[in-house]
Amino acid sequence: MIHALFIDWFNSLDPQVRPYWGIAIVMSIIFLIQMVLTFIGIGDTDTDVDFGADIPDGHADIPDGHADTLDTGGAMQLFTIRNAVNFLLGIGWGGVCFSGVIENRFLLAIVAILCGCTLVLAFVFMLRKLLRLESQGSYSISEAVGQTCSVYIPIPESRKGTGKVQISFQGSVQELPAVTDGEALPSGTQVTVTEVINGSTLLVQRA
Repeated sequence: MIHALFIDWFNSLDPQVRPYWGIAIVMSIIFLIQMVLTFIGIGDTDTDVDFGADIPDGHADIPDGHADTLDTGGAMQLFTIRNAVNFLLGIGWGGVCFSGVIENRFLLAIVAILCGCTLVLAFVFMLRKLLRLESQGSYSISEAVGQTCSVYIPIPESRKGTGKVQISFQGSVQELPAVTDGEALPSGTQVTVTEVINGSTLLVQRA
């Protein structure tokens, strides 16, 4: 019954507006599905972008998921599946909204395309703002210099390999990669952080 009513309603639309309604409805459904999948953590259909590379020097992602991160997927890039959906969503609803005031089909198509572009740019801009807020609230690995911590995974001598240390950041214990210039450091050894190497690895020495 509902299906039949929908078909009748859709067929009764102005042929000039009908394609926009079709695009708007289909893209709205896809958009809602994407949002639901994103919130439950399985909706990343685009190529991932390593946002950690864009965070200013001195900030790094904390391993093992201890720091809260914003899952934006590949949406920061312009040419992604997610932004293609946003673009078509803008075209669809732009065409629907302006069809009542723009009678020229060519002009309506241009306005609808501009709406699609605007929605994509607004979405990317919003994500960049959210990312900036997230990076400001992330841990600064430079704060580790001078702190005393404990070796978690043994650290080989003379930078021959990388181990891990457990260190406290703002009341939360994190595990970070570490190397040493001295002798090998077994698990449980108390060490002092003397330097941050490559923005993510700690240089330590026996405390």
